[in-house]
Amino acid sequence: MTNPGNAVGNNKIAVVTGASSGIGAATARALARDGYSVVLGARRTDRVETLAEEIGGRAMYLDVTDAASVERFVATLDTVHVLVNNAGGAKGLAPVSEANLEDWRWMWETNVVGTLRITKALLPKLEASGDGLIVTITSTAALEVYDNGAGYTSAKHAQGVLHRTLRLELIGKPIRLTEICPGMVETEFSLVRFNGDEAKADAVYKGLQPMIADDIAELVAFTASRPPHVNLDQIVVRPRDQATSRRNIKTG
Repeated sequence: MTNPGNAVGNNKIAVVTGASSGIGAATARALARDGYSVVLGARRTDRVETLAEEIGGRAMYLDVTDAASVERFVATLDTVHVLVNNAGGAKGLAPVSEANLEDWRWMWETNVVGTLRITKALLPKLEASGDGLIVTITSTAALEVYDNGAGYTSAKHAQGVLHRTLRLELIGKPIRLTEICPGMVETEFSLVRFNGDEAKADAVYKGLQPMIADDIAELVAFTASRPPHVNLDQIVVRPRDQATSRRNIKTG
């Protein structure tokens, strides 16, 4: 197994948060295929350890909602060339009048403050690499709103604003920033949103063909393969069957 604590030759270091499943796991595989030494961060260490063994990377416990966890994670890294902010998620699908405040706190802490924590901590290492790249996986929910989704859409809007503001603030530094805004992707996302209710999760994609995690991972890998002077600011990607968050092949 490689030790991605230091870059060797052209072997660059990529950090992927939320790497235990879905887009994060697919992204780790895609970057490893392109020659990156991948550091996989997630709370479910059993999953990332298995994946790290598969791709020749390194697995570490990482909870982006915990400042001490982020500090310990970052302390093990000497150099970082790519940071993929993928950790996040949704909880619940309720109107504002019935909002669960704990769900809202979790979504904001994970999607927004968590992204801030890990990004801020790794900025010096990304800059020192001479060719840093930050890819933040937001959502089309960072661009639109939909009924009963205010907790998630507000958090994703904030996460997108954080990323776009950083793009302005880092002009002149050797760091590129790309925001990827996926529409419907069939992963464990809906299972988490509905507290493990498989019937509800499956119903989200019934009657249409969503994207899969590999579709987004390929975009991350493509972004990372661009030369240092090319910055892909924002990529919005949806399945063919979805036009907006509120209009797809099922709803018309």
